[in-house]
Amino acid sequence: MQLNVIGQENAAADGSSCASGSCGSSNDQMSHLPQDIQDKVKNHPCYSEEAHHYFARMHVAVAPACNIQCHYCNRKYDCSNESRPGVVSEVLTPEEAVMKTKAVAANIPQMTVLGIAGPGDPLANPQRTFETFRMLSEQAPDIKLCVSTNGLALPDAVEELSKHNIDHVTITINCVDPAVGAKIYPWIYWNNKRIYGEKAAKILIRQQQKGLEMLVAKGILVKVNSVMIPGVNDDHLKEVSRIVKQKGAFLHNVMPLIAEAEHGTFYGIMGQRGPSPEELQDLQDECAGDMNMMRHCRQCRADAVGLLGEDRGEEFTLDKIAAMDIDYNEAMKKRAVIHAGIMEELDEKEAKRKRLAAVSVPAVEATVPAATRPALMAVATSGGGLINQHFGHATEFLIYEAAPKGVRFIGHRKVDQYCIGGDTCGEKESALDGSIRALKGCEAVLCSKIGYEPWSLLEEAGIVPNGEHAMEPIEEAVMAVYREMVSNGTLESPAPQMESASA
Repeated sequence: MQLNVIGQENAAADGSSCASGSCGSSNDQMSHLPQDIQDKVKNHPCYSEEAHHYFARMHVAVAPACNIQCHYCNRKYDCSNESRPGVVSEVLTPEEAVMKTKAVAANIPQMTVLGIAGPGDPLANPQRTFETFRMLSEQAPDIKLCVSTNGLALPDAVEELSKHNIDHVTITINCVDPAVGAKIYPWIYWNNKRIYGEKAAKILIRQQQKGLEMLVAKGILVKVNSVMIPGVNDDHLKEVSRIVKQKGAFLHNVMPLIAEAEHGTFYGIMGQRGPSPEELQDLQDECAGDMNMMRHCRQCRADAVGLLGEDRGEEFTLDKIAAMDIDYNEAMKKRAVIHAGIMEELDEKEAKRKRLAAVSVPAVEATVPAATRPALMAVATSGGGLINQHFGHATEFLIYEAAPKGVRFIGHRKVDQYCIGGDTCGEKESALDGSIRALKGCEAVLCSKIGYEPWSLLEEAGIVPNGEHAMEPIEEAVMAVYREMVSNGTLESPAPQMESASA
């Protein structure tokens, strides 16, 4: 069944274009894993970089309380203007959460995953969390269930988690050294009392590691999230990555600290900076030697709805849901057809990779000398793994690195307006200026269309705009542009520098 999600095949059998994934793409992230694990994550947008182009997720905010305090966290309610963990517009009862989940699944049929990630910690709210899971297991059995936790209460919850349709758990582990942990967590609430400093961090670390081992023993997939905090745990995270892999976690997500002062976090108020894109990429690459790395995380709100990178939550407020007439049994039938169609196309895409694997890499190496330097490129996409978004409509760009060995996904950059610092701090850039500044270090931007003004300003900034590959698969188009850059001598000059750490 063709849903035109992938688009037409543009790679010829002679290797005239690099097939997505056949010459070093980010899809290789999962290729070496056992088949049963690949099957579990292939339609999970938060666990599979490939899936996040096609499948949607949602979070329900049923867990307001938290049992630890993090210096990077400030939970906010009734807030529609911030996109970060811990922020929600409304806290739901379990019954409301189930009603909302069924409404979203009926209206966004490519939604496959329901997660509870806050705004506090789900396992610090066990009754609300597990009641939600129990009802969803019965009423919406076609939806994968996930939970994200700080891990303090995890060991006591593993048995209950294993009873439901939950085969994915995310644990936020920022350290394995209590001395480092004391700089991140001022306190934990443990055995009915507040505990501080290294003693608190030691208890948290012990619980996290024990819970991780117990989940793996139950056959539940574990992803580890870590927040990269420059000068606090950045060097230490390589050790975290090594240890969690050793204990059975299969994916590590190193995320940048969000530390703008306006969010009201301790780190934000105290001036702790977040990492630059270059610092984040370097650390992810270093950890990748020990662990599968997740690079497509959007650090979602606790009530996020839709594809990663978008938020459709305003379409599903409780008052709007109450007016909907939903037959979920019919919705499940429709969802099953759409999911099968997407998976069929993904299987065809994977078969294409395998067919071309033997010819694509040699062909690329024949046209791109091995010593040619890599280049970063930004892509505007609205999903489906295609270049299918107007430059002016993008609220984020996906960043890819093209090199002689192929294409790999690096991460994403949001393009909201922001302060540029220095004497001009407090003055807001135009959306266009902000977008161009956010793409610093990229040598090209690929989109479906682009206007004259941004085209000119991008060229002035040393970024080549390209609208020639609309509706083409991203990685094939990126490699095609890379070849053009090689042939016209663009890569003979030094690569532009990415945004500095102090920016």
